[in-house]
Amino acid sequence: MSNMLRSPSVGPIVGHTTTNSTRIWMRGSDEAPGRTVGVAALYDADGNYLAKSARYLRLSREYDRTGVVDFTELNPETTYIVRLGSLTLDSTDAMATIEDDELFSKLPKPEVLRDDLEKLPPEESVAKFTTYPASADKGVSFIFGSCRYPGLLWTAKKTDHIFGAILKKFRSSNAPQFLMMVGDQIYADKLNKSIPIDRADTPSEFHERYATAFTSPNMRALLRTVPTYMILDDHEIEDNWVKGRMDRDADKRFLFQAAISAYMSYQWIHCPRNYGPKGEVLDVDGAKLFYSFECGGYPFFVMDSRTQRIRDDHDYKLDDNHLLGYPSKPSAPGYQGQINILCDWLVSQQKQFGDRPKFIVSPSVFVPNGVETAGSDEDERARRKKCEDDSWAAFPVTRRQLLQTIVNESIQNVVFLCGDVHCSCIAEISFTHKTIGPLPLRAFCITSSALYWPWAFADGDPLSFVHDSIPENDDFDVNDNVVMNYKAYGFEQDDNFTRIDVSHDEIIVQNYDRDGEALGDKTKVGLAVT
Repeated sequence: MSNMLRSPSVGPIVGHTTTNSTRIWMRGSDEAPGRTVGVAALYDADGNYLAKSARYLRLSREYDRTGVVDFTELNPETTYIVRLGSLTLDSTDAMATIEDDELFSKLPKPEVLRDDLEKLPPEESVAKFTTYPASADKGVSFIFGSCRYPGLLWTAKKTDHIFGAILKKFRSSNAPQFLMMVGDQIYADKLNKSIPIDRADTPSEFHERYATAFTSPNMRALLRTVPTYMILDDHEIEDNWVKGRMDRDADKRFLFQAAISAYMSYQWIHCPRNYGPKGEVLDVDGAKLFYSFECGGYPFFVMDSRTQRIRDDHDYKLDDNHLLGYPSKPSAPGYQGQINILCDWLVSQQKQFGDRPKFIVSPSVFVPNGVETAGSDEDERARRKKCEDDSWAAFPVTRRQLLQTIVNESIQNVVFLCGDVHCSCIAEISFTHKTIGPLPLRAFCITSSALYWPWAFADGDPLSFVHDSIPENDDFDVNDNVVMNYKAYGFEQDDNFTRIDVSHDEIIVQNYDRDGEALGDKTKVGLAVT
């Protein structure tokens, strides 16, 4: 057995954090063959080792030598340091199956490796984080964004620039609590899904995409310093991915398997496990990629709006489209669709937190719709454009079920956080009863995109979106009596990220450019308070 520790080859990444716990991710070293084990130890903010915290973690070869370690029983609003290293063991069979406890029992106590841990380069082996506040009295602040195109040739360095600006925000005196990355953290298809040049379609190529993205200097420094939540969108697999491609094409099935294995290894594994509205574990094996969490007493539901989407690309029947997979059926009471779990979650959050904002992270944009999709579903052109769309406009059944829950259960201050479209904006959503008039419900959609996209002339034009749904013929029937409308504003097409500051009665939205300079003024969005 080698006693030499090496730095993680990728990471560390600070993942899901709470008031009293954190999850830290790393990828082991590639420098030596054999079985790889991680070593981690916890320190206070001054660098003092916390007794008995050192431990081993499994870095599985089948998951590209990645793994996580959880530290619990921490104090709220307290800064900690974690040191991590990679230990390669002499083994004749690195793939041999052995339980973690049995493997770790054969190793020396992890405390004896502390000196080696502390000698590793901190920029490659040290994570630093602050636990969340225990109450909602202080509100919550976070930064989010989406779509980091990897660049081509000499432009590759530009893709990392904006993460330096984000890191400065987290190092400021008024630092937010966490970072949310809302899809397209990698582009598996750099050019086009139909062009095989520089397209990832094997496990090693997907792993390379993640390693390249997560080890760029600014991003690596950011991820090891800030609690970060991630969810995939299409470019983690293939442009405009829908489930039907895998069902019709064996090659696409292999592509999906390679893409999702890499996604789970590099993104999903350090996010929260999948819990239901009552705190129950829905699936311990990761068959479901959506999840929920809280920060400072504010709830978040992170949707998987990509892997389960079902779309009719032939007959353009909008009623056959489902963004979050098929909904539940009475004849199968033991199975819940993601849309049903989301709706149940909203109801439970309204009961628990009242009118406090409830955040739904949706990589696909809820509103505004594109101007080409505006119009009645009876209009063949509008129906076809809707069905071809990559956002919620193509999935009226899913949208209607969600909105009916909001209206029927009087769920106040739902806030969608979206990405994807290479254009940032704010949309305020209203509901009108056809007889009674405006309802006292408020909802919002805040879109932040793109972190880096070099071709603004190609898409993301603010004029390509509906700005006011009433005069632009883009209202949406929630049911026979209630219509949803919206007004969108504050469009930004430059590379940008968005900071959100939430209190009990307002949300403050501020976009920043690639250098961290404010784009426009802060926008104060008034919440409904009853």
